[in-house]
Amino acid sequence: MEASQEILFARTLEEVRKLAKKQQNCISQKQVEDAFGELSLTEEQLELVYDYLRKRKIGIDEPADPDAYLTEEETDYLAEYQKEIAILEPLGDGEKEAVFLSAMAGENAAQEKLIRQYLPQVAEISKLYTGQGVLIEDLIGEGNVALSAGVTMLGCAEHAAEAEGMLVKMIMDAMEESIAEHIQETEKDQKVARRVNQVADKAREFAEELHRKVTVEELAGETGMSQKSIRDAMRMSGFAIEDLEG
Repeated sequence: MEASQEILFARTLEEVRKLAKKQQNCISQKQVEDAFGELSLTEEQLELVYDYLRKRKIGIDEPADPDAYLTEEETDYLAEYQKEIAILEPLGDGEKEAVFLSAMAGENAAQEKLIRQYLPQVAEISKLYTGQGVLIEDLIGEGNVALSAGVTMLGCAEHAAEAEGMLVKMIMDAMEESIAEHIQETEKDQKVARRVNQVADKAREFAEELHRKVTVEELAGETGMSQKSIRDAMRMSGFAIEDLEG
């Protein structure tokens, strides 16, 4: 695949993911094929796309089973959490629209009522994002924070249905951002670990040759690494590189 096609592929894949998100994390096979029509993907390439979507809890032609990715601990936590909020009675369609309109007008009581009503939905939405490194209780926490802030930001919506869509999107965005931050932090930790391990391995090899610990200056001269990068690795390891003198 040429560079221009790779860019188009990545852009289309992101558009497909966003479309699925708008459709409650579900997309049809035809929608996927139509989206990638310009690229004329092979069946094998399309299957890779479907696999990518499934790993992100996106159902193909039918909703994915959100419970399938829960660990035993998450299942237990979710059951206990849902039990705590089960006393909340759902609003009827007409009543819900009235509450949304009042919340959009800035009425605090209506906004508080919306928060209580959407706590169960936050828990349900969180199941769509499990299995990606963030615990379900943390996803629910992020969703609830977004919910509490979101009910105060609905004034720009033109009608209740639009306001509801905005609120759900804010909840989902908060969970996605939490996962993205986790992935970024994990990658950072892995990069640090690789750097520390590299310095530790080189120090051990050189120390075995000299039959003693080596200094930062000696290791830098032997390996070509800068003294700063070696000292940074020492600091990041908590000065625990055994074969290297501080």
